[in-house]
Amino acid sequence: MHEYSGDENWSTVPLGQRCRRIASVASVLASDAESWILRCEGPQRVDPVETITAELFPLCSALEFIGRQGPRLLRPRRLGLRGRPSWLWGVRSEIRRDPFGKVLVLGTWNYPLLLVGVQVAQALAAGNEVMLKPAIGCESISEHLAEAFYRVGVPSAALRVLSSSTEAAVDAIGSGVDLVVLTGAASTGRAVLRQLADKLTPAILELSGCDAVVVQPGANLDLAARSLAVGLTFNGGATCIGPRRLIAESATMDALLERLVHHLREKPAVTIHPAARSSVVQTIEAAIAAGAIDRLGRFDAKRLREQGTMLPLVLEGVRPNDPIASADLFAPVVSTIRVNEISESIEIVNRCPYRLAASIFGPRSVAESLAAKLQVGSIAVNDMIVPTADPRVSFGGRGQSGYGVTRGAEGLLSMTVPVVTGVRRGRFMPHLMPRRSTDAQRLLGALQLLHGRGIAQRWQGFRKILGR
Repeated sequence: MHEYSGDENWSTVPLGQRCRRIASVASVLASDAESWILRCEGPQRVDPVETITAELFPLCSALEFIGRQGPRLLRPRRLGLRGRPSWLWGVRSEIRRDPFGKVLVLGTWNYPLLLVGVQVAQALAAGNEVMLKPAIGCESISEHLAEAFYRVGVPSAALRVLSSSTEAAVDAIGSGVDLVVLTGAASTGRAVLRQLADKLTPAILELSGCDAVVVQPGANLDLAARSLAVGLTFNGGATCIGPRRLIAESATMDALLERLVHHLREKPAVTIHPAARSSVVQTIEAAIAAGAIDRLGRFDAKRLREQGTMLPLVLEGVRPNDPIASADLFAPVVSTIRVNEISESIEIVNRCPYRLAASIFGPRSVAESLAAKLQVGSIAVNDMIVPTADPRVSFGGRGQSGYGVTRGAEGLLSMTVPVVTGVRRGRFMPHLMPRRSTDAQRLLGALQLLHGRGIAQRWQGFRKILGR
């Protein structure tokens, strides 16, 4: 599709051409969409609509975003005279975005196309060499994703797919990488950081979530209930920004739960990923033993242990400090937390260790006011999950949900190292002049003249410059 030599140095391919090649992967995915749907099928992904809407659409949009905006965002930026301090007379600066070098992407299993695809695409667009370590069970789809990049002219030397084993990641880090991008559990993040610490290798971590849904008085309860039902069960409940805590005042909660239970009774059982089953069962059983109530009365621990499936679960009577209220569960479980005043939700959200995202339902102006006080990575007002798929916005968490971002303009820039070059023009270099006894007084005067408050202070500074 593009002219290039097999031994092409990817980092030296012109920026615009790199971004165009990455963008053209979208057409490869679209032309072969049916096969991608089949590759994404599995126990956790049984609905082709989910693959189309949650993987293919947002990934293709993100790829085309790189084609449109990548050259502008990644090109060197020259700083003109405007805003330059007067004491830097003669200095012209430029900021260029260099690739890190070797980027290791540690992939995830729950969204193996979207999350992995955007991270690989942004790293490649920035000129990096990428190593992709697939999640276990995602080996085939990762290989096919790499083939899509090869088809548009990305050299095989610039993108390599490793084994899915933990040892492959350990060996890659041990051999030397310049950046690690991880999507996974907080426990995995800690293990990776321990290995990165020796060489101070930087990382971008998208880790666990325990997201809150705050429903304010005056909210559209039908909208909130339908959104919760979909958010809980989408992708088999394996969505890091799925709803895990429902916060509302008692009157609102009572009316909302009637609607939510109605919608959830129609939802079928979902398959829980084998890696998550044990912690899901143990956490739910502990919560019920501590007094939480199964609102639908359908939780079957034996079925979950033996068959790996469960029906959506609503737990009532959960307190903000209960372990399940800060548990990173990959399952269709939501805990209800009642508050006297909805303003209490701010502290509940902000003191949770996992602060990936949150949703707020309520009158728009009031909801936006509350959103401004939440310390999370992404906030959706009168919706959940879907707004984060906008290719223009970044995605990342706070607290134990990780740090750094991918996606959007900020995500693309995070795959680069800013390098500043300052060029001195002319011979006016006062810092090289011999020191004089009047320098301190005159420099103090210049400081007050330029930055002092009010005419009087600036006038004093001017007088000091004159030696008065």
